[in-house]
Amino acid sequence: MKARFTPALFAHAEAVLQQVLKFAHPADAVVSHYFREHRQLGHADRGFVAETVFAVLRRWRSLQARCGDGATSRQLLLAALALVRGWSQRELAPVLKASEESWLAAIKAGKESSDPAIAYDLPDWLHSQLSQQFTGEEISQLTRALNQPAPLDLRVNTLKTTREAVLAQLQSEGMTAEVTPYSPLGIRLRDKPALAKHPLFLDGSIEVQDEGSQLLGLLLEAKRGEMVVDFCAGAGGKTLLIGAMMRNTGRLYAFDVSEKRLANLKPRLARSGLSNVHPGRIEHERDLKVKRLAGKADRVIVDAPCSGLGTLRRNPDLKWRQTEASVGELTTMQANILAAAATLVKPGGRLVYATCSLLTAENKSVVEAFLAAHPQFALRPASDILARHGVTLGGDMLQLLPHRHNTDGFFAAVLERLP
Repeated sequence: MKARFTPALFAHAEAVLQQVLKFAHPADAVVSHYFREHRQLGHADRGFVAETVFAVLRRWRSLQARCGDGATSRQLLLAALALVRGWSQRELAPVLKASEESWLAAIKAGKESSDPAIAYDLPDWLHSQLSQQFTGEEISQLTRALNQPAPLDLRVNTLKTTREAVLAQLQSEGMTAEVTPYSPLGIRLRDKPALAKHPLFLDGSIEVQDEGSQLLGLLLEAKRGEMVVDFCAGAGGKTLLIGAMMRNTGRLYAFDVSEKRLANLKPRLARSGLSNVHPGRIEHERDLKVKRLAGKADRVIVDAPCSGLGTLRRNPDLKWRQTEASVGELTTMQANILAAAATLVKPGGRLVYATCSLLTAENKSVVEAFLAAHPQFALRPASDILARHGVTLGGDMLQLLPHRHNTDGFFAAVLERLP
C-alpha cells in the first residue's frame, strides 16, 4: 500500500532528516526512535519517511552541490524526491509552494558536478582510497550499487524447516520471493514486508540476514560436537547460523563487549530452538573469559568492528560519519582483536576474520600483517571451502561487492593453525 503524500507526512520526513543530519547517532537508530514516538504512522507512512530520508543520505553530497550551500532539510527532501526518486512537480504539488516551483525546475535542469567525489556521493578521503583499489569505471558501478536500497534477505533455520518449504509459503502469500544466488540457506524478497509478526519469524524458521553474512558461516564450517567461539557476536545473526550448522550440539560461545547487543540476541536465541549457545559479555579482547579458552577452540570467527562501509546500501550515513582517522583507529583495534582471538584456536583449528568493509586497510592488510607475525597460521583458499557447499566464488580471500554480487560488501579470510 502506497503512503498518501500530504504536508503532514512531508513534515515528518523533514523532522527526521533534521535530526539525522546532526550525525550524532546512527540514522537507523534516529528513525526507529522517531517512529516509536509517533506510533500513529502506519507501515506505508513509515516506509515513505525512511526511504526519502535515506535517499537524501545516499546522495547528500551531490544534492548539496545542486541545492547550494546552506540548503535546508526541506530543500534537500524536495530535491531528493525530484532527482533521486523521480517525482514530477505534479506529484509534489501537495507540498510544493508556488515560490519553490522555479527553484526546483532549475535544480532539475542543473548539471552534475565534474568532481568525481561529488558525482559519486563520496567524501574526498573515501573516494581517494577506493580509487586506489578500483578502476574509474568500477568505482562508478560500485557507487551506483551502493546508492541503491538493499534487498531484504532471509536465512532459513534448517533446524526447523527447509528453504523450499519457506519459499513456497511466502510465494503462496503473494510475496515476490526467490532463492539467493550464492547462499544455500537464503531467500530474497523484492519488497520489504513487515515480518516481525509473521508466523515463520515468530517460530524461528526465518531470520533477516544478508546473503553475504550467511556465507561467512559456511567458511567457518562448524561441525557437530565442536567448541566454537563467535568472538564479536553482536546481535547474533551469525551465531544462530553457526549453531544450526552444529546441529545444536557442542558448545558455541557468543562473546561481545556490548550488553545491549547481547540482550538483542536473547529473543532471537529463544525463537531459534538452539540450546548450545552460551552468550557472554567481555570487557575487552583480553578478558579472563577469553583467556580460559586459550588453545581449546576448534573454530573461531571474528566479525571485527569495522567502518561498515560495505553496508552503505543499508547505512548510507556511515560514509559521512566515518573519517580517515577513525578508520586508522579501527585497523589498530582489528589487529589486536584478531591476535587475541587467535590464542583460542587449537592446533589444526580454524580462524575466520571478517568485516563488512570495502577498504583494503581493514581487510587484506590486517590479514597479511597477522600472518607475518603469526607463522603458526596459514591462509586457506576461501573459494575451495565455499565450493564444498556448492558456492562458486573465486579468490583466496572472499570479497563480496554489491555491484558484482548484489550483497553487502563483505570480506573474509580463512586462517588455519598448523598442527
